Amino acid sequence: MNRLFADPMLVVLALGIGVALLCLLLAFSDDSGKKQAKRVDRLKSRGQGGPIAKALQLRRDAGDKGRISQLVLRYVPRPELLRERLHRTGRSISLGAYGVGCLVVGVIAAGVVLVMGFSLLLALPTALLVGLWLPHLFIGLLAQRRANRFAKQFPEAIALMVRGLKSGLPITETFQIVGNEVLDPVGGEFRQVSDQIRLGHPPEQALWDAAKRVGTPELKFLVVTLSIQRETGGNLAETLENLDNILRRRRQMKLKVKAMSSEARASAMIIGALPFIMMGVLTVVNSAYIALLFTTDRGHHMLMAAAASLSLGVAVMTKMVKFDI
Repeated sequence: MNRLFADPMLVVLALGIGVALLCLLLAFSDDSGKKQAKRVDRLKSRGQGGPIAKALQLRRDAGDKGRISQLVLRYVPRPELLRERLHRTGRSISLGAYGVGCLVVGVIAAGVVLVMGFSLLLALPTALLVGLWLPHLFIGLLAQRRANRFAKQFPEAIALMVRGLKSGLPITETFQIVGNEVLDPVGGEFRQVSDQIRLGHPPEQALWDAAKRVGTPELKFLVVTLSIQRETGGNLAETLENLDNILRRRRQMKLKVKAMSSEARASAMIIGALPFIMMGVLTVVNSAYIALLFTTDRGHHMLMAAAASLSLGVAVMTKMVKFDI
């Protein structure tokens, strides 16, 4: 016990873990919105998970009164953008859960830096940087993965809408067919669009809301196409069929570009992994030689400079092999 209070690094680490556990307790002990959640579950279990359940779900999401969520709403500059980014993942991640995740990641990063022997002045900015960057990166990866699945399935949904229009169905009925026949995430988004239309929303507004939730240009193309066709008239089935062909050719071009840039991406991965491979080899061959990087102030400065240059190089190479079509 005396050693714990004599070592300031252990004290800071213990306090950080305690704060993280307290925030987790506050997040999971929040009981706001539980009555609405139970009502939504009852409606879904009875087979009535349609527009009423969706409306209650949206109301519960908008009225998040959790303690951690309120802190995030108070201190984040534009919380609506963060909430929209969380919705794009397709998972029920609240603002409070995201804030707790950032705090836990930051505390873990600070603990790792302190255990490695670095000073507290380096641990605090590292905790802030890692605690904000890693959850942001993870949410971005989840959203991009869902967007890729949506773009892959979307031409099939357009083709299904074309067949429905040619058979004489109205466009709003084809939305319901797509929601029932196509897998998620396309099916889930179109089911929500159909529910919003039943509640009285205009079709264009419901589609724009879906495009904002998904964040893919393919769905925006559909909304623009329907808006122009409503104003100018014409054969909607033929227009959507042309859009289907454009989206399929666009996907083929993306795959072609990905295949052509595969060599550059492999080179970037190899170059980025070489410093870590060499550090592992030197640790096995001569651990005392590589230990100077972690035990001396000059070694700490060299590690920081190496991490900054490596991050800059990886970012530049990633930007060079990324093409927007």
